[in-house]
Amino acid sequence: MAANAKKNDDRSTPPPLPEPLAVPVADSHTHLDMQSGTPAEGLARAASVGVTTVVQVGCDVPGSQWAADLAAEYEQVHAAVALHPNEAPRIFLGDPDSWSGQRRSPGGRAALDAALAEIDRLAALPHVLAVGETGLDYFRTGPEGVDLQKESFRRHIEIAKRHGKALVIHDREAHEDVIAVLLEEGAPERTIFHCYSGDAAMARTCAEHGWYLSFAGPVTYKANHPLREALTATPLDRVLIETDAPFLTPHPYRGRPNAPYLIPVTLRAMAAHLALGEDELATAIAANTARAFGY
Repeated sequence: MAANAKKNDDRSTPPPLPEPLAVPVADSHTHLDMQSGTPAEGLARAASVGVTTVVQVGCDVPGSQWAADLAAEYEQVHAAVALHPNEAPRIFLGDPDSWSGQRRSPGGRAALDAALAEIDRLAALPHVLAVGETGLDYFRTGPEGVDLQKESFRRHIEIAKRHGKALVIHDREAHEDVIAVLLEEGAPERTIFHCYSGDAAMARTCAEHGWYLSFAGPVTYKANHPLREALTATPLDRVLIETDAPFLTPHPYRGRPNAPYLIPVTLRAMAAHLALGEDELATAIAANTARAFGY
């Protein structure tokens, strides 16, 4: 009994498979390269509960190449490629303190230009449907990296528009500046806020511009009333769902490993909050995701 209790308390133990969805949906943002097991195993578990499509997202050049390769191998995988907002200053300025776990020397302008050229090359591939995750992150990068983040963000916007791809936004503690840059540059026709973290007023602003908002595990956390209010304020035809796995595992499994197969947990919590049937919400999300990514 004690051994079983210890096993159940182990934060590394994956949550159980939820009941399958009757209407298949997509995980609009995941990182299979950071999850345990093989991609084939992760995709099979997801499909077994009705998560039949995933968008694999790159955060640097190697990860973006991996995403593109995986999408070329699996029909149910679509790729997004980019330099994460924290990656641009890391490339340019280096990381001598190894705060990122990747001790690097400064690469300067030449290194950043070379990395963006690789993202541009990958974005042209037919099985790459989006440029992202790009945007601004003021949580991890200090003031010295802000201008580099903004430059990288602007260049990703240009790449997405030139190739006719969706844009996937990473916005952490930078809401006003993210929107300002999008409006200054002219957002791509299909723009997606990954792991939406703004309030209801911002959700209404995004909806006015036709942008999509993707909700992840935090919408299920008990204290996140403002995020659920934002969900309520979002038009149903602009709502997406994601895991951002292995991060942001939904309640009641918070702190344990996340994976695409847990999408039904978040979807059911969202449906309950919106007073919608899960099939109705899943049908809308499936259509929205296909429209947002263009597949």
